[in-house]
Amino acid sequence: MGTLVDGPAAAASLRALAETEAAASEEFRTLSPVWVDALWQSGLMTYLNAPEAGGCEPGIAEVIETWMELATQDGSLGWIGIANMPSAMAASVFLPELGFAEVFGNPQSQVTVGGQFFPNGSGEATDGGYTVAGAWNFGSGTGHSAYVACGFFPIVDGEANFDLSEFRVGIIPREQIEFNDGWHVQGLRGTGSYDYSVTEVFVPEHRCFGLFTREPLRGASPLFRMGLMPVTAAGHGAWALGVAKSMLDDVAELAQTKARMSDMETLARRNTFQRNLAHFTGMWRAARAGMIETFVGVEEAVASGQSLTPTMRADMRVAATYATEASREVGQWAHLAAGTSAIRNGSRLERAFRDLYTGTQHAFISEKTYIDSAQIWLGLEEDLPGV
Repeated sequence: MGTLVDGPAAAASLRALAETEAAASEEFRTLSPVWVDALWQSGLMTYLNAPEAGGCEPGIAEVIETWMELATQDGSLGWIGIANMPSAMAASVFLPELGFAEVFGNPQSQVTVGGQFFPNGSGEATDGGYTVAGAWNFGSGTGHSAYVACGFFPIVDGEANFDLSEFRVGIIPREQIEFNDGWHVQGLRGTGSYDYSVTEVFVPEHRCFGLFTREPLRGASPLFRMGLMPVTAAGHGAWALGVAKSMLDDVAELAQTKARMSDMETLARRNTFQRNLAHFTGMWRAARAGMIETFVGVEEAVASGQSLTPTMRADMRVAATYATEASREVGQWAHLAAGTSAIRNGSRLERAFRDLYTGTQHAFISEKTYIDSAQIWLGLEEDLPGV
């Protein structure tokens, strides 16, 4: 069973490593072995899992704070947190018993999951499972994952089934994955978000589960009954807030000593800087508060026995998308305020700016989530798959 882990404290215990491992991870283009080992030692790699797979069923507010702390230290480290933790959680909670035993049955093995859940593949139904083929982009966390998630739509008797309720996720051993080294990018360089593919790989039914399922086979956490999508949304919002927080911290510290050319006063003594620091700190705090209030509210509703409604899902997606957009505005101001100090390779401000503008390009927190959510709020649509 799982060991109780204080998520934010465990994440904070990694701070001393950031000075060396952030640069090392960018060079490796995947999270450094030192950081991966530290995540395992901290208990965070199994933190969200079902208790039978080492998890401790934390509340969503604690999870958000944990992800924020990791992202404040480094964008790539934080991104690994929001990639591996929910992926392993889903596999540990939704896999049938035989699949769970196969993936998580050896307590001595360090098993996590990375990859892409979107159904970019197809699975021909065969006896006992599916023959899966497809290609996926942005397989974050796959550089150190024993298993890789591959989302697919089923093909039964030659007919493709695009019913959302039938979309599946296959959990495939990494040795059966073909990795395509295309991860040469502006930001989040240390995440090992490789493109990958499979060609007619048999995946037994017991190593598959429904992409949109909210019926846990083990564990009692309300997060499991919220399903993978809301937890993923919480991760994106928390990650952006964490990176933006690092930039606010760094520019406030820099302001104590930095003076612009032809200006004898430090930034900290300039009224414009003071006004903007207060404004963007307020924006950041409001976005964080909105995240916590929304996700905790839904968590409490589900814990009380209520079903997860389309409106609840829309509320969470809007909170996460707004937190992301607000964080991007905060980061842009901090970058501009820091001047040339923010453009030097290797500084945390420079790396955070690149990471923030890369991570906020993700389709999961695009403006479409606003539009879809508003249509649900207005009663124009009963439900939409993008929410």
